[in-house]
Amino acid sequence: MPAPDDVELPEDHPGFSDESYRARRARIASIAETYEPGSAIPAVPYTDTENEVWATVSRELAAKHERLACHAYLDATERMQLPRDRVPQLQEVNERLSELTGFCVRPVAGLVPARDFYGALADRTFFATQYVRHHSVPFYTPEPDVIHELIGHVCMLGSSSFADLYELAGAASRRTTSDDALEFFSRVFWFTIEFGVVWEDGELRAYGAGLLSSYGELDVFREAEVHGWDVHAMGTTEYDITKYQPLIYAAASEAALVRDLTAFFSSYDEAAFASGVAGANGGQQRVAVRP
Repeated sequence: MPAPDDVELPEDHPGFSDESYRARRARIASIAETYEPGSAIPAVPYTDTENEVWATVSRELAAKHERLACHAYLDATERMQLPRDRVPQLQEVNERLSELTGFCVRPVAGLVPARDFYGALADRTFFATQYVRHHSVPFYTPEPDVIHELIGHVCMLGSSSFADLYELAGAASRRTTSDDALEFFSRVFWFTIEFGVVWEDGELRAYGAGLLSSYGELDVFREAEVHGWDVHAMGTTEYDITKYQPLIYAAASEAALVRDLTAFFSSYDEAAFASGVAGANGGQQRVAVRP
């Protein structure tokens, strides 16, 4: 565990050499660690700089979403009503989300093991960080921060149909016992829940949280190699979290997306993996948002 007055960051992290940022991250992590299930989520006293980063990214992403996000996301975002001028407190987000779809948000200090993150979804619980990316590069983060969590995932969880998909995904992950079966599931999750696109009104629109929370990737995802829906291909295709995704899988429509993901998540387990797909080793657990 890092010392309480510091946080471990990789050398290529924008905040690696910023001692005040590292201490700030450690402080926010310590706040998250005080949370007790069933109690109110502890508030983070966000600074003017952190609120400015949120406001800047939120404003710029909202403009791109109007052109590039799927209709379900736009509708859910309107219902969630996240503030645009400041970082929302997870408690207020949790109250609104619970009212809309019965999902709840649980604060975490940082990355959690893949099985824990996915498995919690089965309980309609989303693990969310509370820290804000480094102010020097507001449109980039090498790890999930509160902007990715809320603008990417939680807004989509304001849609009842997508909230149900997240829950089914969590249940599917819990039915795996081997690392290979979880990795296949994780890759499908990546190419759908994180980087999924869907055809709407004759054009590709994003529904994946990794796309929806990435200022840069939203501009280029339509230039990627587009493949039709293929769960087996998704589950056996490698990806690199440090680059824009060169390959995406498109659903034919929102109805087809919900139908096909429901079918996969509802039936996937260790036996399904053993009988139908080749093992896939390695891979990443969460998303990095590229500039």
